[in-house]
Amino acid sequence: MPLTASPGPALLYYSKERFELVQRIFVMAEYPVTAATSPKRHRDRMRYDVDVVHAILDAGFMAHVSFTVGGRPQLIPLAFGRDGERLYLHTSSGGQLALAARASGTEGVPVAISVTHIDSVVLSRSAMHHSVDYRCVIAHGPLVHVTDPDEQLHAYRVIIDHLVPGRADDVRGPNPKENAQTTVLRLDLDEVAAKVRDHGLAEDPDDLDLPYYAGVVPLTTTRGPIRPDRADQDLPPYLATWLGAS
Repeated sequence: MPLTASPGPALLYYSKERFELVQRIFVMAEYPVTAATSPKRHRDRMRYDVDVVHAILDAGFMAHVSFTVGGRPQLIPLAFGRDGERLYLHTSSGGQLALAARASGTEGVPVAISVTHIDSVVLSRSAMHHSVDYRCVIAHGPLVHVTDPDEQLHAYRVIIDHLVPGRADDVRGPNPKENAQTTVLRLDLDEVAAKVRDHGLAEDPDDLDLPYYAGVVPLTTTRGPIRPDRADQDLPPYLATWLGAS
């Protein structure tokens, strides 16, 4: 059977305190600066604008989640989706992150989550000035195990539609075995900021006459030709739109 229609936006699952915080973020149009989001260096690269953070998150396909288990650092990549001021992720129920999140109850397991895009490789005349232009969002906070069945289904839709808009209406829903094998997770975007480097070369004046090659190599992520599972399948309109097909 199809994936059950979403019961509504993430606001349905906000506490009163969380709703009030989201309202303040919406009014200010930027995230508050906290100890976790205040850098020691390159403060000029920091962005706290809500629109900038959302754009970087929405353009990403993979989030890297860092956490600790038994004092040892761990890092795993996960697909994700954003719904308002909240990220949803899911992972294997037998994995360390899922076990830690379930053991933490409603308090959640402390994590840092990053989503990064590399926009260009910067080739400097100096070995030490080689770099990349990038856009990155880092969010801190408790990653909470989602136990409400309706919110779990909502999270599945958010994650699937984040990968390909409209896709959630063209798949079957999870069966009981899949639900048992999967842990749904939630992170509220309370402590979050973007960091952006977009100025290309930054050469020392004394290096400009050196004979070494310098330049910037742009990088892009593109969608290639689709490889259908069956030749007799017509391309759904939502997928044709996403692929840029006419």
